[in-house]
Amino acid sequence: MTTQQQVKPTLWAGRWGFVLAATGSAVGLGNIWKFPYMTGEYGGAAFVLVYLMCIVALGVPIMMAEIVFGRRGRGSPVDALKRLARESQRSELWSLVGWVAMLCGFLILCFYVVVAGWAFSYVWKTLSGGLGLPSVEAYGALFEATNSNVWTLGGWSTLVTVLTMVIVGRGVQEGIEKSVNWMMPGLVLLLAIMIVYAAFSGGFKEGVNFLFAFDFSKISSEALLAGLGHAFFTLSLASGAILTYGAYLPAGRSIAQTTLLVAFCDTVVALMAGLAIFPIIFANGMDPSSGPGLIFMSLPLAFDQMPFGSIFALVFFVMLSLAALTSSISMVEATISFLETHTPYTRGRLSIGVGFVLWIISLFAVMSFNVGADWKALGMTVFDWLDYITSRWMMPLGGLMTAILAGYIFNADSLRDEIGLTGMAWRLWRFLLRYVTPVCIIMIFLDALGWFTLDLSHQWYWIVAIIAALALLGETLSRRHAAG
Repeated sequence: MTTQQQVKPTLWAGRWGFVLAATGSAVGLGNIWKFPYMTGEYGGAAFVLVYLMCIVALGVPIMMAEIVFGRRGRGSPVDALKRLARESQRSELWSLVGWVAMLCGFLILCFYVVVAGWAFSYVWKTLSGGLGLPSVEAYGALFEATNSNVWTLGGWSTLVTVLTMVIVGRGVQEGIEKSVNWMMPGLVLLLAIMIVYAAFSGGFKEGVNFLFAFDFSKISSEALLAGLGHAFFTLSLASGAILTYGAYLPAGRSIAQTTLLVAFCDTVVALMAGLAIFPIIFANGMDPSSGPGLIFMSLPLAFDQMPFGSIFALVFFVMLSLAALTSSISMVEATISFLETHTPYTRGRLSIGVGFVLWIISLFAVMSFNVGADWKALGMTVFDWLDYITSRWMMPLGGLMTAILAGYIFNADSLRDEIGLTGMAWRLWRFLLRYVTPVCIIMIFLDALGWFTLDLSHQWYWIVAIIAALALLGETLSRRHAAG
């Protein structure tokens, strides 16, 4: 049995420390790698519309709840939820939600370092002249060659693992905060440069239409679940990252304003990535639905065909690598924070130990593309399973549990004191967490399981009716309980 150490809470040193760190956690490969290819796979603007709705109605309220939990509990996801449960005179078993969140973040990182390794490898390919191939097929073969060599792919993912643990091992202020203070502005600057070029590429109009020509009739049930999962993935929700970062937020900062700023920056960067990538894709007559390899197979050929293409390719892949690091350090911080409190070891030693475990598990994700490609369960490799379980199930379910904790379990007065909302703003936040978020997540899950067919073009009024009925019932029971 371990004894809990009395560790003095670490706080962000600068005014923008939390905003940059949380935005960096949210803005990672999810925005620049995953958002474009998922948008291409699920119909362009139809997916963007679902994604934006999930960010506003589900992502922002849950992110606010996680920051409240972190700052009120001042600890790792497990410790923070345990303290809030005690304060609310509830069972400490609710801290299991924190355990699941930490596990989710760690499992994401186990395959995330592989994708980040792709980005780093393409920086080297650009610098060493390894690009400049004649066709998309040739770039596809290059991408496959990188993946098929276990030593090459494993080496790049190992580099990402080492860099991540070095930064985290230096601490919150010296490691994480100082790193994101230059990584995030640099990333946005590089992305802006890419958009300026895309505006003159000849495909900018097609790219804008693909992203913003919204059509409800094109929203499929698969796109709903994918959009929900991606909203949670890109905001780093239900993975322990935001809750842990919230534990380092000084008491005087507005949680509502900070959350809105982070969500706004994250969404803007995702849309900026689309505006930078899709015009180039369309200008060169390429397919936007090329899947996970979109930016590694189609974009390099587009760079080859533009003036100063090698420079733009280097800029893009450096930007992608920076985005990967800002997210990877956040996904492991919850685990390090918990172990730092419950073990006698220093942060540096813990980073080495956790990094080693991460490296071992990530090797199985690496081998999914080569020597272990035939190791499949239900048609999916280890890499596929890690992505599917975390982004499609663990994160949305974690978000559902977060909403239940904030809406029904934890003491409302304590949460209101911590979040600092009053009047209509407080009631709106509670309404979203108690009724809108749970109903939407549950209905999307039922649709994914085949138990319910969700069609927003015809059934939106049923959703509104269910939410209204639950809200009326909930408020009536609350008033009776208060009166009794």
